[in-house]
Amino acid sequence: MNKRSAAWLMLLASAVLEAVWATALGLSDGFTRPMPTFVFAVTATLSMIGLGLAIRSIPLGTAYAVWVGVGAALTVGWAMATGVEPFSVLKVLFIAGIVGCAAGLKALPATPAAASSDAAAAPAEPPHL
Repeated sequence: MNKRSAAWLMLLASAVLEAVWATALGLSDGFTRPMPTFVFAVTATLSMIGLGLAIRSIPLGTAYAVWVGVGAALTVGWAMATGVEPFSVLKVLFIAGIVGCAAGLKALPATPAAASSDAAAAPAEPPHL
């Protein structure tokens, strides 16, 4: 498996963990219930670490959009499957759109097709804070 494929797998695993921590956050009742609070803390940490590792190979904007989109879709899907949130065909259609957009970002080429020779010659300077 190449580095880029591993980064995408890491990103998807992190998105799944995002759905877990979001669900645990809802079940924690404002961090008053110990077990959901613990699950939230562990999975949120692991999800962030995975996202951080994935952005070594995937551009941040793309990785973040996929992470949030897939995580949100899984969270809503789980809530509907468990009866916490009412099922809606339109909701499912819109969630499918989010997942489709995330898949589209994955399908894009790793580098721009027509990179300028000037941009390739000089690395971008980080912003000064």
